[in-house]
Amino acid sequence: MGVSSLSTWISLLHFSAYALGKSPPEAFAQPPSAQVDSVDPLIGNGGDTPNSSGGMIPSTAPPFAMTRWVAQTRQNYVSMTPYNHTDTKVHGFQGTRQPAIWMGESGQVVVVPGAGTVKDTFKERGMTIDVDSQVITPSYYSVDLQALEGGKIFAEQSATSRVGHLRFTFDGTQTPYVLLSASRPTIIGSDDPSRATIIYPEGSASVSPEKKEICGWNKERQDSIIAPISTPAKGFKGYFCARFDTPFESWGVSSNGTVTPNSADISGAAVGAYATFGSSRVVEVRIGTSLISIERARSNLDKEIPDGMTLENTALSTRSAWAEKLDRIRIEGGTDEQRQIFYTGFFHALQYPYEVDEYGHYYSGYTDSVKEGISYNGYSIWDTYRAAWAWLIFFAPERVPDMITSMLQDYKEGGWLPMWKNVIETNIMVGTHADSLIAEAVVKGVKGFDEALAYEAVYKDATVPPRNDHNTSYSDREEGVDYEVRAGLGTLYAQKGYVANDIHSESGSRTLDYAYDDYAVAILGQHFGKPGSEVDKFMKRALTAPFTIFNNETGFMEARNANGDWAGETAGWTEGDKWAYSFDVVHDVDTLIAYRGGNVSFVESLDVHFDDGHNDHTNEPSHHIPYLYALAGRPDKTQEKVREIATNNYFTGPEGLTGNEDCGQMSAWYLFTALGLYPVNPVSGDYVVGSPFFSKVTIDLPGVKQPLVISAPGADKHEYIQRLTFNQDLIEHPIVSHDMIAKGGNLIFEMAGRPTTWGTDNIHIANMLVTPHAHILSTIPVPPSKHATVPFWKAEHSWTNLRMLGLDPRK
Repeated sequence: MGVSSLSTWISLLHFSAYALGKSPPEAFAQPPSAQVDSVDPLIGNGGDTPNSSGGMIPSTAPPFAMTRWVAQTRQNYVSMTPYNHTDTKVHGFQGTRQPAIWMGESGQVVVVPGAGTVKDTFKERGMTIDVDSQVITPSYYSVDLQALEGGKIFAEQSATSRVGHLRFTFDGTQTPYVLLSASRPTIIGSDDPSRATIIYPEGSASVSPEKKEICGWNKERQDSIIAPISTPAKGFKGYFCARFDTPFESWGVSSNGTVTPNSADISGAAVGAYATFGSSRVVEVRIGTSLISIERARSNLDKEIPDGMTLENTALSTRSAWAEKLDRIRIEGGTDEQRQIFYTGFFHALQYPYEVDEYGHYYSGYTDSVKEGISYNGYSIWDTYRAAWAWLIFFAPERVPDMITSMLQDYKEGGWLPMWKNVIETNIMVGTHADSLIAEAVVKGVKGFDEALAYEAVYKDATVPPRNDHNTSYSDREEGVDYEVRAGLGTLYAQKGYVANDIHSESGSRTLDYAYDDYAVAILGQHFGKPGSEVDKFMKRALTAPFTIFNNETGFMEARNANGDWAGETAGWTEGDKWAYSFDVVHDVDTLIAYRGGNVSFVESLDVHFDDGHNDHTNEPSHHIPYLYALAGRPDKTQEKVREIATNNYFTGPEGLTGNEDCGQMSAWYLFTALGLYPVNPVSGDYVVGSPFFSKVTIDLPGVKQPLVISAPGADKHEYIQRLTFNQDLIEHPIVSHDMIAKGGNLIFEMAGRPTTWGTDNIHIANMLVTPHAHILSTIPVPPSKHATVPFWKAEHSWTNLRMLGLDPRK
C-alpha cells in the first residue's frame, strides 16, 4: 500500500494554511539563495501544547553558533523555550544557549528596548507585537513593537557566532532606552510546580558611558543540579559586553523592579543596567558574549562585528554562511512543502553541537578553568548518533575532527567521553554513544584528531564501570550522583551480557545500547590494529548481549533482574517500549531475523508493528525500523513505509514536527530519507536504500570535485524502485556504501508505480559487519522456529559470508 490520498491532502492543507512568512527587505536577502529562502525557522515551534512539537527556537545565528539570538516571548527553562509562536508580546531579545527544549539555559543575556519609564521585570516590560509584521529568517529577524507609553519600536536582529547585533528604530516614543538584563529568577528542575525550584543566580552589570558600553555576567546554569558531583563547574559564568553606536544621555541600574538612575554598577539577583538616548531615533547595539571573561566578550565583539559594521553587513555574513551549506543541495521536483521541510531540516541539522571556544581558548567546566584549544557543547549523542552525525560528516566535514577533539578534551578533563554535554556532562539518556560517533568517523575516513587517545577513551567506556555501580539506579535526571556512563557494566553486563533491572533504571535499553557501543569499540579497535583477542572480546559481547534479553516465549526483548528472572514486558525501556526495542540490534540484523523466525516471520512482525500503531516516529528508537523490511528481503515495504512516515510526521508551520527535534535527529531522518538512503547501522559505513522523494538532487559535497547526483525521474508520483545503478554499475541489494558515494557520482533510481522484485533475496543481506568474525558468529544460538531460514552463517551463498571473506559482491 502506498501513500494514501488522505495523507497527501492533509499535507497540502498544512502547506496552504501556513506558507512562508513575510519576506526580508532586499538588503537582508543577500546573497540570493532560493535554498535559504526556503527555510522557515518556525517549523517545530508549536504543537497541541505550547512546546510539544519540535521544541525548536526560531533563532538568528550562523551554523554551530555559540550564542543564538531570539525574540523572547517567555522565560525559558527545562521544557520551555524562550519563543512560542502563539505569544503576542515580546519581552526583549535573548542571547540563548538552550540547545534543546529538554535541556536548560546557561549564561543567557536579554537586550530590552523601551521608551519612557524604564521597565526591568519580565512581566512589566512585555510589548505587544504585530505578529504579521515579523520577518523570521536564519540571518535576520524583525518585528514591530507597541511601546508601553505610546509610539512604536521597530526591532531588527542578526548575529554572528559570539555576537548579537540589534537595531531599534523609535517612532513617536518618549525617551528611548535599552536595558541589558544581566540576571533573572530561574527555574531549576521542572515546570511542574510540585517539583520545580525557583532560584536567583547572582549577576552583575556595569555602565561605561565613555566607551558607550554596558557589560556584565551571570551564573545561571539550569542543568547544574544533574551535573556529576565530581565536576560541578562551580565557577561558570556567562559574560556579555554591549557596545552602542549612540552616546548615552543618561544611565542607571535596576534590581527586580527598582530602578536607580545615575548609578553605574550593580551586583546581585535579577539585576541589569540601562542607557537612555534622548532624541535619537535609531539605536544600534552589538553584544559580544563569552564564557571566559568580559574582556573576552569585548574581544569577540571586535573580531566578529567591529565598529562601523552595519546590521546589513552582519546579516550578509550570516546568510552567506547558511548559503554556503544549503546551496550545496539543489532539488528538482517535489512539492513546495517538501522543499521547505527539507531545507528547514538542513537548517536544524547544522545548529548543534555548537562551538564554545573563543579563538583558541575555552572555559572547561570539568576543570573550572580556561584552557587552550577548540571546544563544542550541546552533544545530544543518544539522539544524534543515529543519523545527524552522518549528516555532519557529509556536509560539515571541516568541523568533525574538532568536534571529536572536543569530546576527547572532555575525557581528559572530566574522565569520560560526553553522553549529553551542556557545559559539562548531564547524565541524560543511556549508553556511551560517543563510541559510535568516533568509530563512524574513522570508518568514513575522518582524520585530524588523536586516534590513540580516542581508543583509550572508548576502551575505558567499555571496561570501567561508574562509581558505586552496584547500588546506584541512575534514573533519568537523578541528582547527587557522579558520571553515569555504562551503569551496570560492573554488576552484570560484563559477566552475563545484560543490565539488571532491579539494580539500574532503563536496563533493557541499556543492554541493547551497550551492545552497539561494544560493536563500535570493536570496529575502532580493528581499524587501529588492536590485538585480535581484544577486538574479539568486544565483538562477542556486541553480538551475544542483545539476545540475553530475548524472551523466546514471547518473541520480544524483555529486561531481566539480577537473578535472571524476567522483569516484565513494560520494564526497563528508554523513550520506547518492547516493540521498538525488539527491533533494535542494528549491528546484527541477521541474527535478530533468525531469532524472530526468519525473513517471513520477521516481515510479519514488522507489519504488526506498523499496522497496529506501535511505531512511534516521535522518538528515536523507531527511526531505523521501516528500513528493516529491506534487510529482510522486502525493500518494497520499506519504500512504502518511509513515504508514509514522512507524510504523516513532517509538515510546514509551527506544528511541522511530531516529536522533539533533539539537536537535529528528527530532521536528519527526513533529510536522508528524502535522498533515498538511511544509515541504519552508522558504524558500518553503509546506507540502506529507501525511496527518494525528488526527481533529481545535485549535491556538491565539501572537498569533492564532482557532484553526487541522485536521479529518480517520476519519484513525485512513484515510490517503488525497479532498478538502481551507480555510475552505470547495477546495485542489486538495497545497500549503498559511504565510500561509494562520498566521492560523487551518479546514483540513478528507476521508479515504478507498483511493488517490484528489486532488492529481494531469499538469503539474508542484513548483517553489515566491517570485518570477519565468523568464529564468533557461529557461537550464537538461534532458537528453532518453523519459520526459520538456514542460519545466516551457514548459508552456502550468504552475502554476509562473502563479505567476511573479502568478496563483497557490490565491489
